Amino acid sequence: MAAGIAGCGGSEGGSASGGEQVVIYTNADPEAQDSFKHALDKNGFEGKYVMQSFGTSELGGKLMAEGKNIEADLVTMSTYYIDSAQKQNHMFADLTFNAKTIQPTPAYYKPTTGQFGAIFINTEVLQKENLPVPASIKDLANPVYKDKISLPDIMGSSTAWLLVQAVYDAYGEQEGTKLLKELEENAGPHMEKSGSGPLKKVKAGEVAIGFGLRHQGLMEQNKGLPIKVIDPKEGNFFLTEGVAVIDKADSKKKELAMKMAECIVKNSRQELLKYYPMALYEGETVDEAFKPAYPKQFKEPLTVGLLKKHQQLIKGK
Repeated sequence: MAAGIAGCGGSEGGSASGGEQVVIYTNADPEAQDSFKHALDKNGFEGKYVMQSFGTSELGGKLMAEGKNIEADLVTMSTYYIDSAQKQNHMFADLTFNAKTIQPTPAYYKPTTGQFGAIFINTEVLQKENLPVPASIKDLANPVYKDKISLPDIMGSSTAWLLVQAVYDAYGEQEGTKLLKELEENAGPHMEKSGSGPLKKVKAGEVAIGFGLRHQGLMEQNKGLPIKVIDPKEGNFFLTEGVAVIDKADSKKKELAMKMAECIVKNSRQELLKYYPMALYEGETVDEAFKPAYPKQFKEPLTVGLLKKHQQLIKGK
Protein backbone atom coordinates (compact mmCIF):
# COMPACT_ATOMS: atom_id res chain seq x y z
CA MET A 1 0.00 0.00 0.00
CA ALA A 2 2.84 2.37 0.79
CA ALA A 3 4.89 1.48 -2.27
CA GLY A 4 5.12 3.88 -5.22
CA ILE A 5 2.42 3.36 -7.82
CA ALA A 6 3.11 3.64 -11.52
CA GLY A 7 1.36 6.67 -12.93
CA CYS A 8 0.99 8.23 -9.48
CA GLY A 9 3.32 11.08 -10.30
CA GLY A 10 5.01 12.88 -13.12
CA SER A 11 8.68 13.74 -13.46
CA GLU A 12 10.57 14.42 -10.25
CA GLY A 13 10.71 18.07 -9.17
CA GLY A 14 9.68 20.97 -11.37
CA SER A 15 7.44 23.89 -10.53
CA ALA A 16 4.18 24.84 -12.16
CA SER A 17 2.82 28.33 -12.63
CA GLY A 18 0.26 29.54 -10.08
CA GLY A 19 -2.65 28.90 -12.45
CA GLU A 20 -1.64 25.27 -12.94
CA GLN A 21 -1.10 24.45 -9.29
CA VAL A 22 -3.68 22.21 -7.65
CA VAL A 23 -5.21 23.90 -4.60
CA ILE A 24 -5.60 21.51 -1.68
CA TYR A 25 -7.83 22.45 1.26
CA THR A 26 -7.41 20.32 4.38
CA ASN A 27 -8.55 20.07 7.98
CA ALA A 28 -5.86 17.49 8.76
CA ASP A 29 -3.45 17.66 11.71
CA PRO A 30 0.12 18.81 10.97
CA GLU A 31 1.37 15.20 11.11
CA ALA A 32 -1.10 14.13 8.43
CA GLN A 33 -0.37 17.19 6.28
CA ASP A 34 3.34 16.35 6.41
CA SER A 35 2.58 12.77 5.36
CA PHE A 36 0.56 14.02 2.38
CA LYS A 37 3.35 16.41 1.36
CA HIS A 38 6.03 13.74 1.68
CA ALA A 39 4.01 11.39 -0.55
CA LEU A 40 3.37 14.07 -3.16
CA ASP A 41 6.87 15.51 -3.21
CA LYS A 42 8.55 12.09 -3.48
CA ASN A 43 6.32 11.11 -6.41
CA GLY A 44 6.79 14.01 -8.77
CA PHE A 45 4.28 16.60 -7.54
CA GLU A 46 6.60 19.00 -5.70
CA GLY A 47 5.79 22.57 -6.72
CA LYS A 48 2.55 21.51 -8.40
CA TYR A 49 0.19 22.11 -5.48
CA VAL A 50 -0.63 24.58 -2.72
CA MET A 51 -1.97 23.20 0.57
CA GLN A 52 -4.09 25.39 2.83
CA SER A 53 -5.17 24.38 6.34
CA PHE A 54 -8.58 25.08 7.93
CA GLY A 55 -10.44 24.11 11.07
CA THR A 56 -13.03 21.39 10.52
CA SER A 57 -16.09 23.59 11.00
CA GLU A 58 -14.60 26.38 8.86
CA LEU A 59 -13.77 24.10 5.94
CA GLY A 60 -17.06 22.25 6.37
CA GLY A 61 -18.91 25.55 6.14
CA LYS A 62 -17.09 26.39 2.91
CA LEU A 63 -17.93 23.03 1.37
CA MET A 64 -21.60 23.34 2.24
CA ALA A 65 -21.92 26.99 1.16
CA GLU A 66 -19.70 27.12 -1.93
CA GLY A 67 -20.05 23.69 -3.55
CA LYS A 68 -18.19 23.41 -6.87
CA ASN A 69 -17.42 27.13 -6.71
CA ILE A 70 -14.90 26.52 -3.92
CA GLU A 71 -11.34 27.51 -4.84
CA ALA A 72 -9.96 24.08 -3.95
CA ASP A 73 -9.41 21.35 -6.52
CA LEU A 74 -8.77 18.65 -3.90
CA VAL A 75 -9.83 18.36 -0.27
CA THR A 76 -8.93 16.16 2.67
CA MET A 77 -11.70 16.42 5.19
CA SER A 78 -13.85 14.65 7.79
CA THR A 79 -15.86 12.14 5.80
CA TYR A 80 -19.19 13.08 7.39
CA TYR A 81 -18.72 16.55 5.90
CA ILE A 82 -17.70 15.10 2.52
CA ASP A 83 -20.85 12.93 2.51
CA SER A 84 -23.11 15.83 3.52
CA ALA A 85 -21.57 18.23 1.00
CA GLN A 86 -21.95 15.65 -1.78
CA LYS A 87 -25.59 15.04 -0.89
CA GLN A 88 -26.33 18.77 -0.91
CA ASN A 89 -24.09 20.05 -3.71
CA HIS A 90 -23.10 17.03 -5.85
CA MET A 91 -19.63 18.55 -5.92
CA PHE A 92 -17.17 15.63 -5.92
CA ALA A 93 -16.06 13.54 -8.89
CA ASP A 94 -16.04 9.75 -8.70
CA LEU A 95 -12.47 8.60 -8.13
CA THR A 96 -10.88 6.97 -11.16
CA PHE A 97 -8.48 4.74 -9.22
CA ASN A 98 -9.03 1.74 -7.01
CA ALA A 99 -7.79 1.05 -3.48
CA LYS A 100 -9.44 -1.73 -1.48
CA THR A 101 -10.77 -0.39 1.81
CA ILE A 102 -11.74 -2.60 4.73
CA GLN A 103 -15.10 -0.86 5.06
CA PRO A 104 -17.20 0.05 1.98
CA THR A 105 -16.82 3.69 0.88
CA PRO A 106 -18.67 5.81 -1.69
CA ALA A 107 -17.14 6.28 -5.14
CA TYR A 108 -16.22 9.92 -4.46
CA TYR A 109 -13.74 9.57 -1.59
CA LYS A 110 -11.15 7.32 -0.02
CA PRO A 111 -10.21 7.47 3.68
CA THR A 112 -6.89 8.97 4.77
CA THR A 113 -7.00 8.63 8.57
CA GLY A 114 -9.11 7.10 11.32
CA GLN A 115 -9.19 8.71 14.76
CA PHE A 116 -10.51 7.13 17.97
CA GLY A 117 -11.59 8.97 21.10
CA ALA A 118 -10.25 8.15 24.56
CA ILE A 119 -9.68 9.47 28.07
CA PHE A 120 -6.17 10.36 29.19
CA ILE A 121 -4.84 11.13 32.64
CA ASN A 122 -1.82 12.85 34.12
CA THR A 123 -0.72 10.18 36.59
CA GLU A 124 1.33 12.61 38.69
CA VAL A 125 -1.52 15.10 39.09
CA LEU A 126 -4.02 12.32 39.80
CA GLN A 127 -1.79 10.98 42.57
CA LYS A 128 -1.05 14.44 43.97
CA GLU A 129 -4.76 15.32 44.09
CA ASN A 130 -5.61 11.85 45.47
CA LEU A 131 -8.19 11.32 42.71
CA PRO A 132 -9.55 7.93 41.62
CA VAL A 133 -8.64 6.61 38.16
CA PRO A 134 -11.73 6.86 35.91
CA ALA A 135 -12.87 3.87 33.91
CA SER A 136 -15.69 5.52 31.97
CA ILE A 137 -16.91 8.86 30.66
CA LYS A 138 -19.76 8.69 33.19
CA ASP A 139 -17.18 8.57 35.98
CA LEU A 140 -16.04 12.07 34.99
CA ALA A 141 -19.36 13.51 36.20
CA ASN A 142 -18.36 12.64 39.77
CA PRO A 143 -18.15 15.92 41.78
CA VAL A 144 -14.71 14.83 42.99
CA TYR A 145 -13.42 15.83 39.54
CA LYS A 146 -14.89 19.35 39.64
CA ASP A 147 -12.51 21.69 37.72
CA LYS A 148 -10.04 18.79 37.38
CA ILE A 149 -11.12 17.64 33.90
CA SER A 150 -10.83 19.23 30.45
CA LEU A 151 -13.20 18.37 27.60
CA PRO A 152 -13.62 19.53 23.99
CA ASP A 153 -16.74 21.62 23.24
CA ILE A 154 -19.23 20.16 20.76
CA MET A 155 -19.81 23.64 19.30
CA GLY A 156 -16.20 24.05 18.20
CA SER A 157 -14.57 20.64 18.02
CA SER A 158 -15.36 17.52 16.02
CA THR A 159 -13.32 15.59 18.60
CA ALA A 160 -16.06 16.36 21.13
CA TRP A 161 -18.47 14.44 18.93
CA LEU A 162 -16.58 11.23 19.74
CA LEU A 163 -17.40 11.74 23.41
CA VAL A 164 -21.02 12.67 22.61
CA GLN A 165 -21.51 9.59 20.41
CA ALA A 166 -20.20 7.35 23.20
CA VAL A 167 -22.57 8.92 25.74
CA TYR A 168 -25.68 8.80 23.54
CA ASP A 169 -24.94 5.23 22.44
CA ALA A 170 -24.55 4.03 26.03
CA TYR A 171 -27.24 6.06 27.81
CA GLY A 172 -29.73 7.31 25.21
CA GLU A 173 -30.60 10.91 24.39
CA GLN A 174 -32.46 11.86 27.58
CA GLU A 175 -30.05 10.45 30.16
CA GLY A 176 -27.11 11.18 27.88
CA THR A 177 -27.95 14.87 27.52
CA LYS A 178 -28.23 15.19 31.30
CA LEU A 179 -24.84 13.50 31.71
CA LEU A 180 -23.19 15.71 29.09
CA LYS A 181 -24.41 18.85 30.86
CA GLU A 182 -23.03 17.50 34.16
CA LEU A 183 -19.70 16.88 32.45
CA GLU A 184 -19.60 20.45 31.12
CA GLU A 185 -20.35 21.76 34.61
CA ASN A 186 -17.56 19.63 36.06
CA ALA A 187 -15.09 20.87 33.44
CA GLY A 188 -16.05 24.50 34.13
CA PRO A 189 -13.35 26.79 32.69
CA HIS A 190 -11.64 23.84 31.02
CA MET A 191 -14.10 23.34 28.14
CA GLU A 192 -11.98 23.71 25.00
CA LYS A 193 -12.90 24.77 21.45
CA SER A 194 -9.88 22.86 20.15
CA GLY A 195 -9.86 19.06 20.14
CA SER A 196 -6.22 19.05 21.25
CA GLY A 197 -6.84 21.60 24.02
CA PRO A 198 -7.66 19.06 26.77
CA LEU A 199 -4.47 17.08 26.14
CA LYS A 200 -2.40 20.27 26.33
CA LYS A 201 -3.91 21.03 29.73
CA VAL A 202 -3.33 17.46 30.94
CA LYS A 203 0.31 17.63 29.79
CA ALA A 204 0.80 20.98 31.54
CA GLY A 205 -0.68 19.62 34.76
CA GLU A 206 -3.49 22.20 34.76
CA VAL A 207 -6.00 19.35 35.03
CA ALA A 208 -5.75 15.68 35.92
CA ILE A 209 -7.98 14.22 33.19
CA GLY A 210 -8.94 15.02 29.61
CA PHE A 211 -10.79 13.57 26.63
CA GLY A 212 -9.50 13.71 23.08
CA LEU A 213 -7.94 11.80 20.22
CA ARG A 214 -6.48 8.51 21.34
CA HIS A 215 -3.47 8.59 19.04
CA GLN A 216 -2.40 11.99 20.39
CA GLY A 217 -2.51 10.69 23.95
CA LEU A 218 -0.51 7.60 22.93
CA MET A 219 2.16 9.78 21.34
CA GLU A 220 2.68 11.62 24.63
CA GLN A 221 2.49 8.41 26.66
CA ASN A 222 5.17 6.84 24.46
CA LYS A 223 7.48 9.81 25.01
CA GLY A 224 7.73 8.77 28.65
CA LEU A 225 5.55 11.62 29.95
CA PRO A 226 3.25 10.93 32.94
CA ILE A 227 0.34 10.49 30.53
CA LYS A 228 -1.76 7.33 30.39
CA VAL A 229 -4.50 6.56 27.86
CA ILE A 230 -7.69 4.98 29.21
CA ASP A 231 -10.29 3.43 26.91
CA PRO A 232 -13.74 4.36 28.28
CA LYS A 233 -16.21 1.57 28.98
CA GLU A 234 -18.81 3.33 26.80
CA GLY A 235 -16.58 2.69 23.78
CA ASN A 236 -13.89 4.17 21.57
CA PHE A 237 -15.89 5.80 18.81
CA PHE A 238 -14.11 7.06 15.72
CA LEU A 239 -14.20 9.56 12.89
CA THR A 240 -12.50 9.16 9.53
CA GLU A 241 -11.03 11.77 7.23
CA GLY A 242 -10.85 11.28 3.50
CA VAL A 243 -9.63 12.72 0.21
CA ALA A 244 -11.99 13.89 -2.54
CA VAL A 245 -11.65 15.69 -5.89
CA ILE A 246 -13.85 18.66 -6.76
CA ASP A 247 -15.80 17.97 -9.96
CA LYS A 248 -14.72 21.10 -11.86
CA ALA A 249 -14.99 21.89 -15.56
CA ASP A 250 -11.20 22.25 -15.99
CA SER A 251 -10.46 18.69 -17.10
CA LYS A 252 -6.65 19.01 -17.00
CA LYS A 253 -6.70 20.42 -13.46
CA LYS A 254 -9.16 17.75 -12.36
CA GLU A 255 -7.00 15.02 -13.90
CA LEU A 256 -3.95 16.31 -12.01
CA ALA A 257 -5.95 16.55 -8.77
CA MET A 258 -7.12 12.96 -9.31
CA LYS A 259 -3.51 11.77 -9.68
CA MET A 260 -2.61 13.59 -6.46
CA ALA A 261 -5.54 12.00 -4.63
CA GLU A 262 -4.33 8.58 -5.79
CA CYS A 263 -0.80 9.40 -4.69
CA ILE A 264 -1.98 10.45 -1.23
CA VAL A 265 -4.02 7.27 -0.80
CA LYS A 266 -1.35 4.88 -2.06
CA ASN A 267 1.83 6.51 -0.78
CA SER A 268 1.10 8.18 2.56
CA ARG A 269 -0.46 5.32 4.54
CA GLN A 270 2.79 3.82 5.85
CA GLU A 271 3.73 7.14 7.45
CA LEU A 272 0.17 7.92 8.53
CA LEU A 273 -0.15 4.62 10.40
CA LYS A 274 2.66 5.73 12.73
CA TYR A 275 0.46 8.60 13.92
CA TYR A 276 -3.04 7.20 13.33
CA PRO A 277 -2.84 3.45 14.08
CA MET A 278 -6.13 2.37 12.52
CA ALA A 279 -6.18 -0.05 9.58
CA LEU A 280 -8.32 1.35 6.74
CA TYR A 281 -7.17 -0.65 3.72
CA GLU A 282 -6.89 -4.35 3.02
CA GLY A 283 -3.47 -5.68 3.98
CA GLU A 284 -2.80 -3.06 6.66
CA THR A 285 -2.03 -4.21 10.19
CA VAL A 286 -1.75 -2.35 13.48
CA ASP A 287 0.24 -3.45 16.52
CA GLU A 288 -2.02 -4.87 19.24
CA ALA A 289 -0.63 -2.30 21.70
CA PHE A 290 -2.22 0.50 19.66
CA LYS A 291 -5.67 -1.06 19.26
CA PRO A 292 -8.41 0.43 21.47
CA ALA A 293 -10.12 -1.86 23.97
CA TYR A 294 -13.69 -0.95 22.97
CA PRO A 295 -13.86 0.11 19.28
CA LYS A 296 -17.39 1.07 18.30
CA GLN A 297 -19.29 2.70 15.46
CA PHE A 298 -22.33 4.92 16.02
CA LYS A 299 -25.64 3.28 15.12
CA GLU A 300 -26.69 6.12 12.77
CA PRO A 301 -24.78 7.39 9.72
CA LEU A 302 -22.65 10.40 10.63
CA THR A 303 -23.87 13.55 8.89
CA VAL A 304 -23.73 17.29 9.49
CA GLY A 305 -27.44 17.08 10.28
CA LEU A 306 -26.83 14.54 13.06
CA LEU A 307 -24.03 16.68 14.46
CA LYS A 308 -26.36 19.70 14.56
CA LYS A 309 -29.04 17.60 16.26
CA HIS A 310 -26.60 16.59 18.99
CA GLN A 311 -25.40 20.17 19.38
CA GLN A 312 -29.00 21.33 19.83
CA LEU A 313 -29.74 18.61 22.39
CA ILE A 314 -26.78 19.68 24.49
CA LYS A 315 -26.79 23.44 23.98
CA GLY A 316 -30.43 24.07 23.13
CA LYS A 317 -29.45 25.99 20.00
